[in-house]
Amino acid sequence: MSLDWLISIVTQYWPMFIRGAGMTLLISITGTILGSILGLLIGVIRTIPLPETGPKRVILKIITGILSFYVEFFRGTPMIVQAMVIYFGSAIAFDMDMNRTVAAIFIVSINTGAYMAEIVRGGIISIDDGQFEAAQAIGMDHLQTMTNVVIPQVIRNILPATGNEFVINIKDTSVLNVIGVTELFFQTKSIAGNNFRYFESFFVASILYFIMTFTVTRILRYFERKLDGPKNYNIIGNQMQVETPEMAKSKTRKQ
Repeated sequence: MSLDWLISIVTQYWPMFIRGAGMTLLISITGTILGSILGLLIGVIRTIPLPETGPKRVILKIITGILSFYVEFFRGTPMIVQAMVIYFGSAIAFDMDMNRTVAAIFIVSINTGAYMAEIVRGGIISIDDGQFEAAQAIGMDHLQTMTNVVIPQVIRNILPATGNEFVINIKDTSVLNVIGVTELFFQTKSIAGNNFRYFESFFVASILYFIMTFTVTRILRYFERKLDGPKNYNIIGNQMQVETPEMAKSKTRKQ
């Protein structure tokens, strides 16, 4: 690798790299948020207890069957194939001229939604059955139980998996270049095609991908620690008091 070429590429093409990285972040952030919301809704619906008899049971089984097919299909096919089918298939079947950025966000969202649905379902199943029984005992229905008892715990439990999905989406946006989305990989390929320095160009792209994924990981770890709350508590009478670092130091001196 020539250092002079590396500096020259960064100096000459940095606006293209920044535009590509910006598009990558736009698609991955929006797609992850929409996909997480979609996955949360699907996960909750798929865990609704089925009535023993009646039309409600039939309707619910049909809905959960459709949702299960959606989850299995989008988890079982590559995103690059989904992008080709959705973007070009919509043009052929419905004569739709989709905006490439909108199509990319839609593709990432429904792909993420399928994975998040299973993550949420697993998070809900992991909650102890006693909490569901206690909620029912005080008169809560399924929606109230989910909203007030289960979902807050599930969100904390699935946060690492959600962050992992976000990081995957940042990297997987590179496959969207097949439908002409000008994300980081597309821009880097154009730069390398202009100067024929593929190694140096993609080395710069790899650094940008690493910066984005590393930053996202650190931010999510920060929120995980915030949701965990303080680790040390003191019981005073019938109340629980957080042990601050100053209190811990004072206790150490006394000992």
